[in-house]
Amino acid sequence: MNSAVSVRELHVSYFGVEVVQGVSFAVEQGSMVGIIGPNGAGKSTMIKAMLGLIGKDKGDVLFYGKEVSEVRKKIAYVPQRSQIDWTFPITVMDTVLIGTYPSVGLFKFPKKKEKLWAMECLRKVGLEDFAKRQIGELSGGQQQRVFLARALAQKPELLLLDEPFVGIDVASEETIIHILKELQLQDKTIVVVHHDLSKANAYFDQLLLLNKELIKFGAVDEVLNREVMSKAYAHQLQFLEKAEVTA
Repeated sequence: MNSAVSVRELHVSYFGVEVVQGVSFAVEQGSMVGIIGPNGAGKSTMIKAMLGLIGKDKGDVLFYGKEVSEVRKKIAYVPQRSQIDWTFPITVMDTVLIGTYPSVGLFKFPKKKEKLWAMECLRKVGLEDFAKRQIGELSGGQQQRVFLARALAQKPELLLLDEPFVGIDVASEETIIHILKELQLQDKTIVVVHHDLSKANAYFDQLLLLNKELIKFGAVDEVLNREVMSKAYAHQLQFLEKAEVTA
């Protein structure tokens, strides 16, 4: 099978402290992968370094066998909601239209075709009636769906989402996971930084357990194992009980 993502010996530091230590893995095309680990494990940092949003100390990251700069149009990134300025005066429609910019071209503006496609993406997430709203007026779940619609507007082959289910309502979470599953059926590759281990088995094919270094990458039942999980959550046995980790 072909690798959508290949990471080899990735090291990343913040202010001289190494927070990602020699991580290597490969994600096959068409996979649905959850990245899990305790707070401060380096999950978001790793994703940002892979995308070139922050610098890395060393290591190789390839997407479809190429550097990220060569295939950026194929990759959509949905950041954590906490990283977005929700007071910025932009409408829902204009937010989604940003996803069409890579195909429109530099210094050009979306035309009717792109606007129709952006509206279709809003329909997919159930928010077509909110197109003219300022994005800050929406609920957390609605905001997350708008950013998924923006990612869909890009027509990506690979989606990377950082904690998309944090602080959102159940209906929005169900809508988002349904769309992600549909994309996987179209042979798209989905990588999600995730926190709720109780839903990991239902959501993902594989899990990547990180705690600064790679603890385990494999099938969900191989990772959600008490012996494996305790290496990352050594001081959180009560957490493991709630997460339905197997013996």
